[in-house]
Amino acid sequence: MKNHIIEINYNNFNHILKDNIVLVDFWAEWCYPCKLQHKVLEELAVENNDFFKIATLNVDDNKVISSKLSVRNIPTLILYKNGEELRRMTGLQTKEMIMNQVNNSLTNKKLA
Repeated sequence: MKNHIIEINYNNFNHILKDNIVLVDFWAEWCYPCKLQHKVLEELAVENNDFFKIATLNVDDNKVISSKLSVRNIPTLILYKNGEELRRMTGLQTKEMIMNQVNNSLTNKKLA
């Protein structure tokens, strides 16, 4: 199966977010809830690849970005549209919770 999740880092972060709708998963290898979240995100990535993209950012390898964005707990999911943060979700999220937040954020255009 093709991997539909994009790995991002300090070098490509802004480029990936520009002109796209992207859900970024902030995670770490040692984080068990992050591994559970990744399984949910894999399903979402396949089902919604035409609607929005899903990317992952390892907080241990990208401390500058994590710090700049005040990501203090993981997993944290941040939804971006054209580089602008629309919604932030912290903790393990179900597929339904994520889709509700994505749909509400893109419909209402409110900041979380």
